[in-house]
Amino acid sequence: MRYLVIGSGLMGSALAYDLARSKNVQEVLLADIDLDRARKVADGLQLHKVHPIHLDVTSQEAVQRAMKRCECAIGAVSYRHNESLSRAAIGAGVHFCDLGGNDDVVAQQRALGPAADARGVTIVPNCGLAPGLVNILAARGAEEFDSVDSIHMRVGGLPRYPQPPFNYQIVFSVEGLLNEYTGMSSVIRAGKLVQVESMTGLELLDFPAPVGHAEAFHTSGGASALPEMFEGKVRNLDYKTVRYPGHCEKFRTLLDLGFASSQPIQMGSNMFTERELFLELIKRKLPDRGPDIVVLRVEITGFKSASTAALKFEFIDFFDDSANISAMMRSTAYPTSLIAQYLAQQVIRKPGVWTPEQCVPLEPLLGGLEERGIRINRMWERVPTQS
Repeated sequence: MRYLVIGSGLMGSALAYDLARSKNVQEVLLADIDLDRARKVADGLQLHKVHPIHLDVTSQEAVQRAMKRCECAIGAVSYRHNESLSRAAIGAGVHFCDLGGNDDVVAQQRALGPAADARGVTIVPNCGLAPGLVNILAARGAEEFDSVDSIHMRVGGLPRYPQPPFNYQIVFSVEGLLNEYTGMSSVIRAGKLVQVESMTGLELLDFPAPVGHAEAFHTSGGASALPEMFEGKVRNLDYKTVRYPGHCEKFRTLLDLGFASSQPIQMGSNMFTERELFLELIKRKLPDRGPDIVVLRVEITGFKSASTAALKFEFIDFFDDSANISAMMRSTAYPTSLIAQYLAQQVIRKPGVWTPEQCVPLEPLLGGLEERGIRINRMWERVPTQS
C-alpha cells in the first residue's frame, strides 16, 4: 500500500513516521510546497519508505496526480485546504482523510458526500485527537448502552513543565488553536442542540499525576458530528478543552480586548488584521519546545442491563524521547494513520463523506494505539439509583 501525506509539519512528519513503520505499507510520499523542508523531515526520519515530493495544494491537477500514485491520501495542512483536497480525492478516485477541526469546512466536505459515493471514495474529515479519537470513543461507547443520558468529553495538550502567564506551549497549529478559542461550540442541553461561546462553561477537574488540578472550558470543533447524531437521544453532551488553572481567564481577556478581531491595522505601507498580528505574537511569545502531555477523558452515563451505569475512557500520554515525537503528535497522528490504513485496506467500507464517529470501528483502533504505546483505560461502574 502507498500513502500520500500532504504537509511535512509536526503532524505530517509524525504521520509519515508511523505509516513507514506499519505493516503492509510500501511507500509514503511526504508532500510539501517547500521541497527542502520535506527532504529535511524525510532525512530526519531515516526511514527508507518515506520519499519527499514537491506539491502545491492550490493546484488541483498536481494534487490529483500525486493522489493517483497512492491508495489513500492524508491532509496535514491548514483546514482551509481540506474542501479542495476532498474534491481532488474524488476526482482521483482515492480515499482521503484529514485532521479537520473547523465545523464550517467540514460542512462543505460533507456536502460532497453524493459525489464521493458515486466514485466509490471514502472521505473522513476530522481525524486526529479532538476531533477524532475522542469522538470515536464517545460514539462507540454510547452503543454499549441501552439508552444514554449524557456524554462529556475532555481533552487537552499541556506542557510537562508549565510556565506563566498562560501555562501553555504550542503543541499544534496556532491558527487551529485560535480557531478553537474563537468559534462557537455545539452542545446538547436538555436534549436540544444549541450553540455556546468558546472559552465559557469553566469547570475544575483533576487528573492523575503529573497533571493534577486542571480546568476545562468550551471550545469549537471538538464535538464534530456528535451533537447532530445525538440530538433528541441524550439529555446532555459537550466537549471541553483541558488546560492548567488560570489559562482560560488570562487568554479570554486578550480576546475580549479584540486581539483576534478582523479589524485592519496599517503599519507603514503594510495592512494586517488584528488577528494576523495576534497569531504572529502568539508564535513568538509562547514556548514551542519541551516535553508535553496529552490528557483525555470521556464519561458516558445511561441505562444498561436494567440499571444506571457509567462508562469512562481515559488516558495520559507523554513526549516520546526516543523518537523525539511529542504527545500531541502521537495522539493526533497515530489515530489518523490507523484510519488511513483502514481506508486503504477496506476495513472501512462506506463510500461518501463521514466523520470518524460515523464510520471508524473501536476495537482495532484501541489495539493499534496500544501497539504504539497509547493505552486507553476503559472503566465501567454502576451508578446508585437515587431514592
